[in-house]
Amino acid sequence: MSKNEKDRTILRELAAKVAEIAALPVQEEKRKLWRKLNSLKPERPMVTIDQVCWSEMNIDDKLTLRCEDKECRAYEQALRRTLLQWEYFPMDMVVEPFIKVNKAVHNTAFGMTVEEHTLATFESNEVLSHKFENQFNTIDDVMEKIKMPVITHDVAETKRRMEFASSIFDGVIPLREEGYDPYISIWDPIATWMSVEGALYGLVDKPEMMHAMSKRIADGYMIMLDQLEEQGVLCHSQALIHCTGAFTDDLPAPDFNPAKPRAKDIWMFGLAQMFATVSPAMFEEYEIDYMMPIFKRFGLVYYGCCDPLDGKMKEVKKIPNVRKISMSPWAKKERGAEEIGKDFVFSNKPNPAFIAVTSFDGDHVRKDLETTREICKRNGCPLEFIFKDISTVQNEPMRLKQWADIAMEVASR
Repeated sequence: MSKNEKDRTILRELAAKVAEIAALPVQEEKRKLWRKLNSLKPERPMVTIDQVCWSEMNIDDKLTLRCEDKECRAYEQALRRTLLQWEYFPMDMVVEPFIKVNKAVHNTAFGMTVEEHTLATFESNEVLSHKFENQFNTIDDVMEKIKMPVITHDVAETKRRMEFASSIFDGVIPLREEGYDPYISIWDPIATWMSVEGALYGLVDKPEMMHAMSKRIADGYMIMLDQLEEQGVLCHSQALIHCTGAFTDDLPAPDFNPAKPRAKDIWMFGLAQMFATVSPAMFEEYEIDYMMPIFKRFGLVYYGCCDPLDGKMKEVKKIPNVRKISMSPWAKKERGAEEIGKDFVFSNKPNPAFIAVTSFDGDHVRKDLETTREICKRNGCPLEFIFKDISTVQNEPMRLKQWADIAMEVASR
């Protein structure tokens, strides 16, 4: 058997298993539950796990890649991870009945490189510690170094990718061309260009420069979105938005054309994680005000990540079309729930430290989830448990299954 034929056999066998799972009636049941939650009329809290430390999850060698071709290995990795998650910690994940083939969309972004030093706890760990160097001192630096994004679509390469995938998966599982899902954040890239410390000091010592930087990046995103829409290469029909189920009856917008998706047809997520330490007024001045034109373009918005937003809800509520609001492990849940009420989804992020400690404590996990559910029930909040940012399970992969089982017990009561 040739190398390519061997790879093809491996992938077809894996894809057949995924297709069988995707055809189960439970997949549509889960989609309906996500739609109800995202319509603010949930049947129960939804539960999912994302951003897994896959380097510690190779249970019984099930994640070991056996294909030789680089392109085949990328498909194999995605298929194996899907199958392993479905077997051990599926919760409310939805397995889609197709293989995504990414369009060959290139984004020059802002033309910046990152100057950094990294450390890993062990060689195969995908989660690294970063120390970033500050590359900005003046407004001139901002205007000279930060370029406007340029979007190009290599149509021939997209065609080649589809033909290649078809040669592998034809007759086993359908294919879907996947457009560009934009990641839009002013402050995440600034953190890598200046360091978090450098950016925060900049807000105090060089506000004119930081305003210029915020505006230039926001303008760049608007230009990027214009090009994505004009070229018809935006994604659509999202299954996930920032680790959470995106199924909804509210999208796409009227007059949707799948050949030319628009920002108003899809979700976006926004975040300003480093602003955990700034005042609500500064958060509004440097984040909300500059992001507002971008928020207005999208059909729905998921806002927040690791930043505690319970004390900034007045500002977050100004975001047009915001539907889900992150409540990180550092948020004060009671205050956040009181502010969220029935108007938004309380997107709870349980603390990943619960499974990173030396000894797993299931009772601690259950108490935390039950407390959150009770707070949200008391305040009428639609609730989801999104377990993410998992950097380690102390090389005990079954901890994720234990967490998932407990979470589903709590959610199903």
